[in-house]
Amino acid sequence: MSEGLLKFRERLRSRKPVFLRQESWRYKRLETGWRKPKGKTSKMRRRLRGWPKLVKVGYKGPKEVRGLHPSGSIEVLVRDLKSLKGLDPVRHAVRIAHTVGERKRVAIIEKCAELGLRVLNPGIASEVPKVGGGAAEG
Repeated sequence: MSEGLLKFRERLRSRKPVFLRQESWRYKRLETGWRKPKGKTSKMRRRLRGWPKLVKVGYKGPKEVRGLHPSGSIEVLVRDLKSLKGLDPVRHAVRIAHTVGERKRVAIIEKCAELGLRVLNPGIASEVPKVGGGAAEG
């Protein structure tokens, strides 16, 4: 059932418009992130033709798969080894927090391999050989 809902969610997302902040295309100082238009005479708020669409509840995906990873697993943010306790390899996928350093990241990845958990962002650069000597060599 979940697999069909995931495909349905992707089909809905492909038809969903890109929601832009009002006139963010006009002014460099405005970010493109969504802000609700609140002006009294705002053409976007009044939903006039030719203006971008507003965010509405009708664009939501199915409740059962909302917030899931595209693979259908539940994402769990992990900051330390203790967080891995009680996770199910079938239902959960691990995302390592960006604040975790390389030493602890390696330990978390090894523990996940033991438990059979999938790591969404392993990102280890220790296998890459260092090129160059750093200071100017003579």
